[in-house]
Amino acid sequence: MLLLHPENKIKMKAIWTILLLIVSNVFMTFAWYGHLKLQEMKISSSWPLIAVILFSWAVAFFEYCAQVPANRIGFVDNGGPFNLMQLKVIQEVISLTVFTLVAMVMFKGQTLQWNHFAAFFCLIMAVFFVFLK
Repeated sequence: MLLLHPENKIKMKAIWTILLLIVSNVFMTFAWYGHLKLQEMKISSSWPLIAVILFSWAVAFFEYCAQVPANRIGFVDNGGPFNLMQLKVIQEVISLTVFTLVAMVMFKGQTLQWNHFAAFFCLIMAVFFVFLK
């Protein structure tokens, strides 16, 4: 078995945290907005609201299966590289990035405008500031 240098272990935890957050946010986006696409495709149009909620909860279960380990692996008190604020800001940036990509692919009528790019720039600056020492 290859032993990793402690610095490489931290890097691997950062990579695993980010990958799990991406997976988590893909499921989250589908849990929150996938039912709208199903409705648009006339699949869930006749579903009662409780069925839509249960469908979303079922998808969200898989979100939590990635989100909880991501936070545990990445949290500094568990040997990870990120403090709580850093984890949250990373998660939000990933969340909005995944949402934007999914919305552009699944919902063809959605377009990016200048103010969306300005908001993304602000998010990038948030990441910069949260990691500033």
